[in-house]
Amino acid sequence: MSPIPDLHLDHIDTPLGEIALLADDDGRLRALGWTHGHDRMSRQLERASQGRVAGLRRASKLGNLSAAVRAYFAGEVTALDGLPVALEGTAFQRAVWQALAEIPCGETRSYRDIARRIGNPAAVRAVGLANGANPIGLVVPCHRVIGADGSLTGYGGGIERKRWLLAHERGEFMRAV
Repeated sequence: MSPIPDLHLDHIDTPLGEIALLADDDGRLRALGWTHGHDRMSRQLERASQGRVAGLRRASKLGNLSAAVRAYFAGEVTALDGLPVALEGTAFQRAVWQALAEIPCGETRSYRDIARRIGNPAAVRAVGLANGANPIGLVVPCHRVIGADGSLTGYGGGIERKRWLLAHERGEFMRAV
């Protein structure tokens, strides 16, 4: 088992609430999520603050990562593309997360589409579980996954945030202005 790295923390206010970012000493994003109403991120922050990481520092290594998140919410919806990440998960989870990262901004895919993309068309439910375990929401865009019937289903940050993010990426707010 590899040693747990020091982590660097930043909080960013967004139109949808506060987001927390955790990055390692190499500047790789390890977690990103809503600080309120998002159980997975709340658990990650709790583990970090309880000393289960070697150290937790405030924002000393997050300049580019934080700037990219701010740019995304300011309308530069491709600002998150290509950010350095460190994803830890099973081989199956990493395959799902890679497929999520390939969904173009402003588009959606179904859980079934993702299962087919990773070569395991029967694994629709497992894709849903891996999608829900994604530690780096927005950057690995789990909000772009929808139900087979086109409905907005399951999002750890809440369906209203998912709806907003998809509209934001499609430029719907810019057209309304």
